[in-house]
Amino acid sequence: MKVKDQKSKAITTFDEHLDKRYGEIGTSKRTEFEIKAKAFAIGEVIREERRLASMTQEELAEKTGTKKSFISRIENGHSDIQLSTLYKLLEYGLGRKITLTIE
Repeated sequence: MKVKDQKSKAITTFDEHLDKRYGEIGTSKRTEFEIKAKAFAIGEVIREERRLASMTQEELAEKTGTKKSFISRIENGHSDIQLSTLYKLLEYGLGRKITLTIE
């Protein structure tokens, strides 16, 4: 849906932008984008929780038996993360509780 402002310029919605750039929902290009976006979001959550816990990547890695480079890749959205690893990092490493919601 295009919305027109006072100067009659069409405004593109975010969903329209995504459709144009990555294809409609369900296409392989859009699915790949959505997966990368979710990985980035998970990395941001881990980074923020680590900072709130006043821990370095190295400290979190030592506490969870991983490597600093792995923590860095996850926080930057450059690594897929298994649910068991997510649990270990957040619940064991950072003392947070994970709640899973499926819509």
